[in-house]
Amino acid sequence: MDRPADRIAVRDVIRERIFERILDGTYPAGFRVVQSHLASEFGTTHAPVREALRDLEDMRFIKSQPHAGAQVRAVTVENLGQIYPVRAALEELAGRAAASRITDEALAALGEELQAMRCAAEAGEIHRQLVHDARFHEIIVETSGNPALLEAWRSLRVMGSTLVSVIKAGTSLRMIVETHQPLLDALRSGDPELAGRKMRAHIEFFGSFAAGPRAATH
Repeated sequence: MDRPADRIAVRDVIRERIFERILDGTYPAGFRVVQSHLASEFGTTHAPVREALRDLEDMRFIKSQPHAGAQVRAVTVENLGQIYPVRAALEELAGRAAASRITDEALAALGEELQAMRCAAEAGEIHRQLVHDARFHEIIVETSGNPALLEAWRSLRVMGSTLVSVIKAGTSLRMIVETHQPLLDALRSGDPELAGRKMRAHIEFFGSFAAGPRAATH
């Protein structure tokens, strides 16, 4: 029986392998991902496979349907291009509101997520970096104090679209991390206009990769 820590490690390996296969076309859109096959391949139980698929479903790369199991979603440039303008508008609003409400606790939390991103980038761990990246942005949206805004933001499944953009951009992980420092600085200044402008520019920068010929997942 897998121990919890072992299962988490196996889940991460399986998730990354499935994701690689989706990106390189080994698992095309509509491909049925069979838990038992993966469990056999990785010499594990169904639990870490199920958890890996759940992670990918949250990132919108996998969809689960009754009696059909897990299938690969089609991720298109058009889909990504529709997400980024919405996200840019939402995060501009969040940045403006958060700047006037920011607390030392929120700033400290943002600093911790930024440092965690740096550590993940140094280790070349894309998924871990993006977990902290998404949390960094989520803290800002939470700090806006607007539940409707937070709900709309979460509905975009930010981490999945971010991942695609990062990979297609071919940009270094370290550079991506450092694009967050100006956001933290703007929020620390308490200037709503500056914070909103920086948030929009940040999202639009990555959105340009999703919309362009090199479209990717951020």
